[in-house]
Amino acid sequence: MSRVIIETCDKHLACVEVCPVDCIHPTKDEGGFEEYTQLYIDPDECIDCGACEAVCPVNAIFPEEEVPEQSQASIDANRDFFKK
Repeated sequence: MSRVIIETCDKHLACVEVCPVDCIHPTKDEGGFEEYTQLYIDPDECIDCGACEAVCPVNAIFPEEEVPEQSQASIDANRDFFKK
């Protein structure tokens, strides 16, 4: 299980700062940061600690099994981001 960032993400970056395993991308230092509308959590790297969820100012991070029905596409979007 991992956390999932849904489409309401505003790229605040508080989650990136607290992630102990650096699994949230893209960061401002990575190419393409401006072109993406949200951040993504690598499901293979996430340790499900919940630190990111606790600091998200727009409540856009959920445990995968708790992603709201209207945001279910975000689960695949997070996985697909890391297939590149």
